[in-house]
Amino acid sequence: MCLAIPALVKSIDGAMAQVEVGGVVRSVSILLTPEVKDGDYILLHTGYAISIIDKDEALKTLEMLQELIDLETNQV
Repeated sequence: MCLAIPALVKSIDGAMAQVEVGGVVRSVSILLTPEVKDGDYILLHTGYAISIIDKDEALKTLEMLQELIDLETNQV
């Protein structure tokens, strides 16, 4: 199973973008999504932006992922 997660594009430099996920900023390739702009949310998979997604959908997905993390963290 593969997982792609939403990430916020902070800046773009050529074919690379700085994106933020959960407070962590990393550099990813945007070769597959050359139309991406600062402020867009993308689906991030193995270091590549694979598509641009709607902000509301991205935030909803990030919220659900955080709920899963919280559930795991609170288990003894």
